[in-house]
Amino acid sequence: MPDTINPVLDQIDRTIIEATQAGFPVTINPYHTIATQLDLDPELVMKKISNMQEQGIIRRIGVVPNHYRLGYRANGMTVWDVPDEKIHEFGHRIGALDFVSHCYHRPRHLPDWPYNLFAMVHAHDRETTDNYIKEIANILGDTNRQHTVLYSTRILKKTGMRIGNSQQNS
Repeated sequence: MPDTINPVLDQIDRTIIEATQAGFPVTINPYHTIATQLDLDPELVMKKISNMQEQGIIRRIGVVPNHYRLGYRANGMTVWDVPDEKIHEFGHRIGALDFVSHCYHRPRHLPDWPYNLFAMVHAHDRETTDNYIKEIANILGDTNRQHTVLYSTRILKKTGMRIGNSQQNS
């Protein structure tokens, strides 16, 4: 995880982030569309976004498909108890699997919660999900002391983190 930073964002940066955080407009010239909506020059919008990417404030710009509409309905957050000294090695290996969308190191909360490696698995059906979980278990081998799966049953909220209204942050 990158070091925590406190980037300097001006009002225009914040306005651009707020306008684009739910997605870019699907138009021939999305930067121009954003600029028009914000009453800004398109070149300024492109420069500001490019600068924020260089600073790591914006990680990437891309398409985010709705996996539920694509038929991925057997989703489970797998949680694993692995030795702390192996967490980075296994985190990178598990995170590289095509069927894993998120992979995190999280603190244990003993004695009730011994798990420290979390990996979100996506599949079309439960049988495939179970096979993927077995694949992870095989990768972890004897270092996996125990695991469980928290299957998704219903979407209550599904968004990325949102930056609040710039008027509230001033």
